[in-house]
Amino acid sequence: MSKVYFSKTITPEKVAQLYDLVGKKLPGKVAVKVHSGEKGNQNSLRPDFWKTIIDQVGGTVVECNTAYDGERNVTERHVRLMADHGWSKYFPVDLLDAEGPDKVLDIPNGKVIQKNYVGKDIEAYDSMLVLSHFKGHPMGGYGGAIKQLSIGVASSYGKAYIHGAGVPEELWTADRDAFLESMADAAGSVVEYFKGNILFASHDHEIVQTVANRIIEINEHGCFDKLGTYEEYIERRNCLIDGLNKIDGVYSPIPMGAFYTVAKLPVDDSDKFCAWCL
Repeated sequence: MSKVYFSKTITPEKVAQLYDLVGKKLPGKVAVKVHSGEKGNQNSLRPDFWKTIIDQVGGTVVECNTAYDGERNVTERHVRLMADHGWSKYFPVDLLDAEGPDKVLDIPNGKVIQKNYVGKDIEAYDSMLVLSHFKGHPMGGYGGAIKQLSIGVASSYGKAYIHGAGVPEELWTADRDAFLESMADAAGSVVEYFKGNILFASHDHEIVQTVANRIIEINEHGCFDKLGTYEEYIERRNCLIDGLNKIDGVYSPIPMGAFYTVAKLPVDDSDKFCAWCL
């Protein structure tokens, strides 16, 4: 189990401070795994936020192409999107699977899959810094550091292989639990590949719960053991949903894998909504 440092303050400087507190310098050429951001989607952290820590480790931003149609499944479009989103402005950028063949990482003890197909350019790096934003995800339940290590480092083919639990053709139809276990298998293979030369900066409470035996919170008053847990967030979510469902005409379902919810209201336009709130 690992020691995890936690901060309620989320700033570029705080991330750099957390890195210093870990006390481990990432050796050699550092790959910095980020989410490049979907076109038109605002739910990702921007390159200017990560610039301080990426400059500090002297890293190269790395990504891989997606397995679904869009602006990130073809190298030419993905490179253009990385530039449009500002990554290429601040950092060297490497699409690990821009050219094949894929590198295959063996998973001899994998529960579902025994191979992980990753971008071959991973061979150019000695260590990895994983930068993640935490979010609900329609298939994975939670998207964060574990997804970054598995789906994120996998090549386009490798993504389909993980999603399909070893059968790429079943990309969208595989058993959900088998898919999640495949993600865990794939993530473990990347950790093993870097032999301990890997660090995480993440909002991902799932990885905090699974790897941490001590969480140290950092704030303006110093460093303290954090007493709160993942369950604390679930309790807050459920409190919100219970409160919404007590309002006449409002229905809010319990989400399967997220800390946010979408409520159905008894109004159907903005004017009625304003009047209803009053």
